[in-house]
Amino acid sequence: MNTSDPAPPGTTQPPPLTQPVPEPLAGPFSILEALLREPNRVWHAFRGDEAGRVIAVLIFATAVCAALYGVVIGSFSKGPQLWAAPVKVTLGLFFSVIICLPSLYIFASLGGARTRLVEVIGLTAGLITQNTLLLVGFAPVAWIFSESTDSIAWMGAMHLAFWFVSCAFGFRLFLAGFEHLNARHLGGIRVWLAMFIVVVLQMSTALRPLIGTSEDFLPKEKRFFLKHWFHQMDEGK
Repeated sequence: MNTSDPAPPGTTQPPPLTQPVPEPLAGPFSILEALLREPNRVWHAFRGDEAGRVIAVLIFATAVCAALYGVVIGSFSKGPQLWAAPVKVTLGLFFSVIICLPSLYIFASLGGARTRLVEVIGLTAGLITQNTLLLVGFAPVAWIFSESTDSIAWMGAMHLAFWFVSCAFGFRLFLAGFEHLNARHLGGIRVWLAMFIVVVLQMSTALRPLIGTSEDFLPKEKRFFLKHWFHQMDEGK
């Protein structure tokens, strides 16, 4: 027996409410624009057949932006640093992501996110893409100081400040992405973000010098990043 009440004669029932499907992402620039303005479109793409293409565009954009900002970092000392700094910044960033990616997938699963590995990779690619896009936005300011000051300590502090600001915006996008994937608990994701920052900072020390010059491409001495910072500040006095 059907217990539902029939519609009155002469009336029509409204159509069922459906979740609007975002428009597909076309070219590379539309993907980057959507990442900054409408990230829901990018998250939706990670669940479809175009996930691989979107992730590839994000990774390529990250490599280009990281290299461009690396050139600005290298412009402080010029010479070999104009190619060494971009190589170190780009490879160091990607290596840090690779190191931290397995733990991110575990934290996301523990937090209840119904996500596949490709979606975790996509969200991480979106994170570092937004970070490096913001760094490119800061690049003209960094270049001005590179050409007008000789203080390594000041330049290092300024680049760190730009990095932390870009991380603040990228992390907000990152957490919203996991909420979109129905993660019930974001505590583990926040722990991962803190770990990711520490790994990137230590990587920057392991690949030193990024600012300044050295006879060696990589350092021969192991050093914790806080110890390295204090050492640079003492030398800058």
